[in-house]
Amino acid sequence: MADSITSRVNLTLESSLDSVNRVEQAAEDYAQRAGFDEDSVPNIAMAVREAAVNAVVHGNGYDPDKQITASFEATADSMIIRIADQGPGLDPETIPDPLAPENILRGSGRGIFLIRAFMDEVNFRQLHPGTELTLIKHRTPAQSGN
Repeated sequence: MADSITSRVNLTLESSLDSVNRVEQAAEDYAQRAGFDEDSVPNIAMAVREAAVNAVVHGNGYDPDKQITASFEATADSMIIRIADQGPGLDPETIPDPLAPENILRGSGRGIFLIRAFMDEVNFRQLHPGTELTLIKHRTPAQSGN
């Protein structure tokens, strides 16, 4: 029963920065309710914000006819967040390394790097159209779900 879902929230939003803010706030609220500690909650929220920005800006290109979806699940062991867009798709192998010397001064390109730094697992799935990122944060033994 350790992997059973204890709660789930789903959002479908327009391709706008307001939606990014709403997804970030939902992630923060959900992580707090799921019992993550005060150090983990802002990191989860930042990772989700970066994924939502990528979905709106790079995935959907701010297209008002396209939407992003976000789902949040809490299990006994983890928090699982899925962010999806309706864009042309993304091959994660084509993402430049932001720490490479030629990219170090670029003003963008660090979102996926931050997501990977803050989350325990990051998975990409092509939706045709679109891309779905699954972000997983595992609980430490001291954290328990409410």
